[in-house]
Parts: sequence; C-alpha cells; structure tokens
Amino acid sequence: MPYASALSFALPLGIAIAAIGSGIGLGMIGQGAMQAIGRQPEAAAKIQLAMIIIAGLAEALTIYAFVTMFVLSTKIG
Repeated sequence: MPYASALSFALPLGIAIAAIGSGIGLGMIGQGAMQAIGRQPEAAAKIQLAMIIIAGLAEALTIYAFVTMFVLSTKIG
C-alpha cells in the first residue's frame, strides 16, 4: 500500500479516535466535577473553575490532532 493511500485512511481514523477519546474524557471530567459538587456544594465555584480549565486542556488535544490532520493532508497528493 503506497504512502499516500495509507495516510488517506489513517488521518480520518486518527481524528475519529481523538474525538472519541476527548468525548469520553470530557464526560468523565464532568461526572467527577458533578460528584464533587454534590459532596461539597459550598466549593462549587472552585470545582467548576478547575473543571473548565481541565476540559479546555482535554479539548486542546483533539484540536492538535485536527491541525496535524490538515498539515499531513497536504502530503496525500
């Protein structure tokens, strides 16, 4: 299988895996934050701030994969 053909199959597969992983990670972040807020409602503001920061970092990994896909898509042909 030529390099360009392998790359044309691998790029969308890589984006799909990154998106699924990000979705699972964001769901787990939200679940943990909601459980923590349920246990300590008085600390909701601090927990929510930490949740938003961590969710942004988790989403950034998917964006890096997306940018890498565009960079490598120029190598296809």
